[in-house]
This record gives sequence, C-alpha cells and structure tokens, in this order.
Amino acid sequence: MATETALIDWLLETDPALRWQVERDLAGAPAEVWRATRARVGTEGFGERLLALQDADGQWAGGAYFPGDLDFTGPEAAEGAGQPWTATTWSLNALREWGVDAALLSGTADLLAANSRWEYNDLPYWGGEVDCCINAYTLANGTWLGADVSGLAQWFLEHRMADGGWNCEWVEGSTRSSFHSTLNSVKGLLYHEAATGGSAELREARRSAEEYLLERRLMRSLSTGELVASWATRFAYPFRWFYSVLNAADYFRAAALLDGTRPDPRLADAIDVIRAARLPDGTWLQERRHPGRVWFEVDVPAGEPSKWLTFHGTRVLDWWDEASRG
Repeated sequence: MATETALIDWLLETDPALRWQVERDLAGAPAEVWRATRARVGTEGFGERLLALQDADGQWAGGAYFPGDLDFTGPEAAEGAGQPWTATTWSLNALREWGVDAALLSGTADLLAANSRWEYNDLPYWGGEVDCCINAYTLANGTWLGADVSGLAQWFLEHRMADGGWNCEWVEGSTRSSFHSTLNSVKGLLYHEAATGGSAELREARRSAEEYLLERRLMRSLSTGELVASWATRFAYPFRWFYSVLNAADYFRAAALLDGTRPDPRLADAIDVIRAARLPDGTWLQERRHPGRVWFEVDVPAGEPSKWLTFHGTRVLDWWDEASRG
C-alpha cells in the first residue's frame, strides 16, 4: 500500500464484521455510517453464516466448549492437533466480537440455561466452571445476551492470585498467574464493566491484573527481564485464547479509553515489537494459524497479509502515537 488512504481502502474491502470497525476506528466515518455497517453483520457475511449454524437447543456443534461429537481419545484430541473452535462458547465469542446485535439471539440465553452444560463436571452453562478463560468468555457473553452472570463476576474476585492475575491451572495447584489467563480474564471483566458499570471491587481487580502485565512489559519475566516465550511476539488472528503483545496492547487501548487515561509508558517495549512487525506497505502478516476444526475461515493463511491483524496493529499504533504527540 503506497499511502495511508490505500491501506484504509484495502481494509474497507472486507466483511461487515471488520468493515464497521475500520470505519469507526481508522477511517473516521460518521456514527451513522459505521452503525449502518454494523447492523449488517447479523444479516450478511460471517455473522449471518454463523448465526445460521446455531442448533435448535441454542448451542453450536452440540456442546458448550467442545463439539458434542468430539472423541477425546481420538486423533482430533491428540497433542498438536489443536482444539475445535466450533462449539457454543467460541461461536458466541465471534458473534459478540464482530458486533452482532444481541437481539438477533433473542431467547439464546434461556435456551443455553436449559440445555447446555459444561464438559467439566456437567456444570450449568451460565454458572461457568473452573477455567478462568472460559469463565471470562462466559461473563462477557452472558452480559451481552442478558443472562445472570453476577456469580461469575464474583468468582474472579475469589480466584485471583496473590501476584494480581489469574491462572486457569489454579485447580491443578498453580499459585502464579499466567499471561494467557490474565489477559483473557481482564478482557471479560472490561466488557462486563463497560456494559454494566461494574463495581469498585471488580475495577480494582482488573487494574491489579493490568499491573501484573505492565510490570512484565507485556512480555518479559519479572525476575530476569527475558522474553517469556516466542508466542508473546507471534501474531495470529483470530486471537482465540492465545496471548500476544498485540492482543494485550489492543486490550490496554480499550481499557485506557474506558478509564479516560493515557497509555502507560510500560507498554513501550510491546509497541516497539508491534511496530517492527509492520511491513513497509503498512500491513501485518498472519504468522501462524491455530490448528483445529472451524466452521469457516475468517482470515488468510499463514504468510499472507492479514486484514484483521493490520486493523488491530494500525489501531494500536495510532492510539499510541496520537497520545505521544499530545
């Protein structure tokens, strides 16, 4: 892309699920324009296709977190095969993140309350289970669909680690927070807070977890200062549950906008990584694909310029650079 205008034009040639966000956050389109595009997400393209795949009982693929037909002893569940991404939780995550109007899923919250149980201990859907990432998705999805998830919000207060974050392996005895688990948890808490106003306790927990990530510059060991792992600086879309500094920086942008604060200077290392990954034409490459069954592809194969990653990367750098100029 030779110019910024060309880059925006390229990004706009896409499904309404992404286009409305480009219009709002990068192109500076009037509210009536991007809202009209957002209203199309549930009636065409990715959103329409995924809505049509919902089961009569309110679920997708017959399961809460995994498809109902998954053989947990078969090749699809083997190490390296990747988990399937077709079940209810992943489908709701996508629809919510794409901006689908919750009214198009009228009755879904009640259907899931009646028909969906977690694969872990057959627990009821809106009550969550023991995995913080799953509970964060459920908190956000329940808030979006109008389910009673107040108990799940309280769960995060009760299961926070002493270092400020969360770890999905707490049930296995872990006492140290995880980058992945902490990011997914604060994303769910932020969505809930933005929609409901939250509470002082939940806000303090969210900010404490943000501090956990910021102290580590979003990617470094607190004790050694070394990069925690290569996954922190590898970018892939959809983000799924995987941590990356791009996924995290995009969260911190959203949190700062909700809180009315400037970017924290401790994000600088992560911003440098994101900027370095941008190609001369302004795009970011899809660096890998998360293996596993999907309903349909929403982004390009590994090695090709990704519109989704380019949108997120451009949005983060624009936010950071604008604050730096101010």
